[in-house]
Amino acid sequence: MAQIQAIKGFADQFPAQSRLFEMMEATAREVFPRYGFGELRTPLMEYTDLFCRGIGTETDVVQKEMYCIPDSKGRSMSLRPEATAGVMRAYIESGVHAREAVSRFFTIGPMFRHERPQKGRMRQFHQINCECLGPKEPEADAEIICMMMEFLGRLGLRNLTLQINSLGCSSCRPVYRRNLHDWLANLDQSKLCEDCRRRMETNPLRVLDCKVPACKELTADAPVILDNECPDCRAHFEAVLRHLDAEKIPYEINHRLVRGLDYYTRTTWEVVSNEIGSQGSVAGGGRYDGLVEQLGGPSVPGIGFACGMERLALLLEGRELPAVSPDFYVAVLDDSCRDAAFALAQSLRREGFSGTLGYESRSMKATMRQAGKSGARYTLIMGTNELASGTVIIKNMESGEQREVPCADVAAGLNAEK
Repeated sequence: MAQIQAIKGFADQFPAQSRLFEMMEATAREVFPRYGFGELRTPLMEYTDLFCRGIGTETDVVQKEMYCIPDSKGRSMSLRPEATAGVMRAYIESGVHAREAVSRFFTIGPMFRHERPQKGRMRQFHQINCECLGPKEPEADAEIICMMMEFLGRLGLRNLTLQINSLGCSSCRPVYRRNLHDWLANLDQSKLCEDCRRRMETNPLRVLDCKVPACKELTADAPVILDNECPDCRAHFEAVLRHLDAEKIPYEINHRLVRGLDYYTRTTWEVVSNEIGSQGSVAGGGRYDGLVEQLGGPSVPGIGFACGMERLALLLEGRELPAVSPDFYVAVLDDSCRDAAFALAQSLRREGFSGTLGYESRSMKATMRQAGKSGARYTLIMGTNELASGTVIIKNMESGEQREVPCADVAAGLNAEK
C-alpha cells in the first residue's frame, strides 16, 4: 500500500519547531494585553464574498490564491487567506461597535493561500494579527507600530527595517491614481509584465508593488503619492512620524510601499529582514478606515498589522530556547512493580511535577539508558525490593547521587533536590 504524504505546502511541526511558535504566541499574549488588546478567535472558514469584498477582487489573493469550497446549497466558502476580514465580520455581526468606542483584538492562527511553496511561504501558514477599531487619530497608528516593534524586539530580533508610507484617503488617492495611470500610459507597454498591464487599468497602485525587475526599473520614476496627498493626510502622516521619532524607532519612507490588499488607506508599513532571502517581509499593516463600512457595518476607522510566524521562525532558527526537561522518569525493573509505578507517576503529576513512565520492565542497564534518553533530571527506580519496602530510589541524573525514600515522601524529596 502506498504511503500517504502531506499535502504540498502543508507542513508538520514537531516539538523543536512548535516550541518556537509557542514562544512567539506567549510573547504576543504578554505584550499585547499591556496595550489593551484581547484575544479573538474566529473561524477558519468564511463565505468567499467576505474576502472578495474585504480584500478586493483585483488582488492576487482573491484572483489566484484562495481555497474555495461549495457547500450543499452551492454557496462558496473559503479557508481564510488572511485574518482581518473575519475580525471585521465578527465585529459587525456581534454589535461590538455599539458597546465600545474603541475595540482592540489580536488573533493567532493558520491562514491558507494556494501559491508556490518556498522558504518562509507555505500554503498553510500562521499569522499573529492585531486590529484596533474606532480611533482615527495618528496616535493610534504610532501606538500600534510601537507595540509591533516591541513585540519583535522581545523576540530578540534586531536586524529589521521598518518601511513606512502613506496611501492617502478617499479624497486625494483618486487624484493620484489618475496621475499615476496617465504616467504609466506613456510607458512602452510591451516592457510591462502581463499583470502590470492589467493592474494599470484596474488598480494602478499595484503596479508599484510588482517584483519583476524590468517593471521596477521601468517605473522607478513614477509619481510619488506623498506629493499628491491632501493637507489632512499629510498632517496625519507627519504626526505618526513625529511620534516614532520621539520613541526613537528608526524607519525608512518607501514610496513604492502599497501593500498587497486594497483596503489600506493613509499609514501603511512593512518590517523587512535581509536575512531570509526573497521572502524578507516579516510583518506589515496599515490603516483601513473604510473597511468596516465596506463590509456592511458602520463607518468606523481601523488599523492593524500581521506577523508571519513561519518567517519569524526562520529568523529565530538556532536560537537557544530554555531547556524543557521533565522532572522525573519512573524506571520499572520488574513487572510486579508496574501498578505501583503507574500510581506514583500519577501522584507526582498531581503535585505539579512533569515526567514519564517506563512502560516496559527492563534490566538496570537498559533502564538507565532509557532514563538518560528521556532527559529527566531524576530517575525514580522501582524494583521488587523497593516494592516490598514501600520505597523508591531517587537518582540525580546530573550528579549521579541517589538515595532511598518512602513512596509517600517522593514529592517532598524531589522538592528538596531542587
